[in-house]
Amino acid sequence: METAMKLLNIFSSHEGAGKIKDEKDRGYRQKYMEHVQHRFRLMKDLNARLGENVLLDHRYTKLIIVEDCLHKDLREQDVMAWGSAKIGKGQKRSISMVDFFKADEDGQTPQIVLLVGPAAIGKTMTAKKIMLDWASEKLYQKKFEYSFYISCWTLNLGSEQASIVDLILKNCPSERPPIEYMLTHPEKLLFLIDGVDELRFLLDQPESNLCSDPWQKKPIAATLSSLFRKKVLRESYLIITTRPTGLEKLWQCLGRARYAEILGFAEPQRKEYFHKYFNDAEEANQAFHLVKDEKMLFTICFVPLVCWIVCTVMKQQMEREEDIAQTAKTMTGTYMLYLFCLLKAHRRHSSPAVHATLKGLCSLATDQICRQNILFGAEEMKKHGLETSDSLFLSENIFQKGANCECLYSFVHLSFQEFLAALFYVLEKEEIATKEFEIKKKHVKKMLADYGKTRNYLMLTVRFLFGLLNEERMKDLEKKLSYRFSPKIKSDLLEWIRTKPRTLSLFLESYGVLASGPYRALLPLTQTLEKTYQFEEFHCLYEIQEESFVRSALSQVTYINVTHRILTKIDQVVLSFCLRHAPKLESLGLKSCEFRFGDLYDFPRQQKQAPLDPRLSPIYLLCQALKDPSCNLKTLKLWWCSLTGAGYKDLANVLCSPRLAELELGGDNSLEDTSVQQLCKGLKHPSCRLRRLRLWSCRLTGACCGDLASVLISNMHLTELDLRGNLGLGNHGVQKLCDGLRHPRCMLQRLRLRYCSLTALSCLELAQVLSTSQALQELDLGRNKLGLNGMKLLCKGLMHASCRLKTLVLRECSLRADSCHEMALALGRPCALVELDLQDNQLGMAGVEELCQGLRQPGCQLQTLWLSPHTVTEEMCPDLRTIKEAKPGLVIKSRE
Repeated sequence: METAMKLLNIFSSHEGAGKIKDEKDRGYRQKYMEHVQHRFRLMKDLNARLGENVLLDHRYTKLIIVEDCLHKDLREQDVMAWGSAKIGKGQKRSISMVDFFKADEDGQTPQIVLLVGPAAIGKTMTAKKIMLDWASEKLYQKKFEYSFYISCWTLNLGSEQASIVDLILKNCPSERPPIEYMLTHPEKLLFLIDGVDELRFLLDQPESNLCSDPWQKKPIAATLSSLFRKKVLRESYLIITTRPTGLEKLWQCLGRARYAEILGFAEPQRKEYFHKYFNDAEEANQAFHLVKDEKMLFTICFVPLVCWIVCTVMKQQMEREEDIAQTAKTMTGTYMLYLFCLLKAHRRHSSPAVHATLKGLCSLATDQICRQNILFGAEEMKKHGLETSDSLFLSENIFQKGANCECLYSFVHLSFQEFLAALFYVLEKEEIATKEFEIKKKHVKKMLADYGKTRNYLMLTVRFLFGLLNEERMKDLEKKLSYRFSPKIKSDLLEWIRTKPRTLSLFLESYGVLASGPYRALLPLTQTLEKTYQFEEFHCLYEIQEESFVRSALSQVTYINVTHRILTKIDQVVLSFCLRHAPKLESLGLKSCEFRFGDLYDFPRQQKQAPLDPRLSPIYLLCQALKDPSCNLKTLKLWWCSLTGAGYKDLANVLCSPRLAELELGGDNSLEDTSVQQLCKGLKHPSCRLRRLRLWSCRLTGACCGDLASVLISNMHLTELDLRGNLGLGNHGVQKLCDGLRHPRCMLQRLRLRYCSLTALSCLELAQVLSTSQALQELDLGRNKLGLNGMKLLCKGLMHASCRLKTLVLRECSLRADSCHEMALALGRPCALVELDLQDNQLGMAGVEELCQGLRQPGCQLQTLWLSPHTVTEEMCPDLRTIKEAKPGLVIKSRE
């Protein structure tokens, strides 16, 4: 009994100690949340004076975030095989921060969320908002007890080695945190890793470098890799932010992750941001509507940082009643406005001092970009003639280093660093030394040579460089900055663009090791990385805004092919600009491209819904360019682009242009009857000179064929019609189509009806066409169940004296040996047929022998016969050898 009482007392004391410890842990958690609130509740504007702050909750505006399925497969082959799979269907949907860790469609709860977006789109602001909302008990309170913010650009400055515990302790206030509790409850921990693209090191560490002990100190690369690969704190959760260019650092590290993309502000959020910035409703409305009227300026406001710049400049421009419309037409123009804004804010300094500071900042920006540095110390500034008091374009950053604090500097944003670096190359002294100019020229050539090879920094710098070399813009800079600007490197930029391949194709043909294995899910991201650099060149040309320069740069481009790209309104404006200024451009192909109206969908919206302005379609800008007299495009191909009814109406207007000779719509365009009617109106326009119309796998119905038949009668320029893969066409549709084909005015030479659900009934109408049409030379009826009766009817038409058909494709048409007798009779009589395709039919030896009877006849003019591989061997049919010897001009082929 006494022993039992002692044990009870021991258990009671342990239980009491446990309760005390739990209360202590809860008390610390409350203090930690207060610490996080204090840390993240305030933010500074980029041009804020000392002590000026803004509440993060007041300024933060909701961003459009979409979930992009990383496990989608490229289904081109299925669709090309006449399937009806729709690329893009259901792959993107809006997602909010509260849903980041909700179960996916498979019922799996992701432990890693990859938050992706370009520079200045709001990734860091979103990350800080998540931290503040968690600490304010608005987000993830029931899921996470602790949330830790880790900035990757500060990791570049830290010690070479650190443990997971070290990273946690850097987030905690000075009091002793309950580390043991945290480590034993990893499922209650959230790590927010901000800016992986800014890391100087790669994360593809070998397995031997990883660790499972959270106390073990390792190089930062190994520590982060261990956390990302779930080697340490396996049950913890991660939110990782990065630019798309930083995805390469993550390929080797991430398993199953939720991929979310920040798209920026939709129009309502842009308006909301203006009101939050100005506070005064009247001023906000005035500024918003003024900017909205300038389409290009309003378009680029979907980027939060640009929205802030425009608001900042607008506030000052409105006060001075100055017009900014022309200056802010491009990204370079907008950043120039901000440059002038900051320079005017420093009028207290003498003009020479401001000029010296500007030149020093440009030199510093260039030097740090070459070193791939974002943060730098006072000693780096002094090398470029700058003092720490020169706060122009700079932000101060205080870091703890041991027992002391360290002050480092950065530009207000990486994009401004890139802008100033570009400005460095065009600034010119009054008496510039030849040596200095040659050094600059050498740097520019190296930068252009490295363009597209490195994943960071160079793209915007080159784009700004083009923009600054606009002649009018240089004059404006000289006037307002009292500086000379040199256009001498302009010729280097022109040569760089002109030495690109004549065909600017954005196809990504080879995926290498990523095509299989665990990284297959990241294939779409790989494509994005590779193709961005080539489309970016168009943005560069748009920035310069000089027609003669752009025409010269694009003088050798004959074909542009864009694939698997989201075309924002900015992209469409840029593409349209280049289409107007490419004198030899003949063909444009857009494959699996998503056209965005106003840059962002107004979520939640259905993909097929009309854009916000019902008068305009998502391809309105493209079609306007195609109608421009300066555009010489002859071929337009739109594959798997999910066009809307309004889009087809715009395309119909393009068909009225006498220059367009070929239009190809394929894949999931899903033409409705009303859309076909719109296209046919354009095709029947007197100015239409279209020769080839391809509408494969567009889900056409038989009802559409009446409109197409009327086109065949009225448009005598149309010589080719491709309707492959439209299963809804059927016999009824072909019957209507034949009404047009039989008309004397119909000049159609090639008709493709492969895989259109046709039977022998269609052959009755088609046989009549063969016996009457003087134009039709090629007919493709492959993959239709025509059978013996269909063959009999077709052969009747072939044997007609008026038949002019030269090529007949009957591949996979349910033909057997008995069908060959009818064809042999047709081949034996004088007819125009020179090519016949009978592959993938069950002809057998008996069928081939029947064909040989017709091939032997003197009147047979056939030159090419396609048979299945197993039927063309001499062992299978000895008669084939005799035929080949008797008629050396006859070629018998098969496709493997």
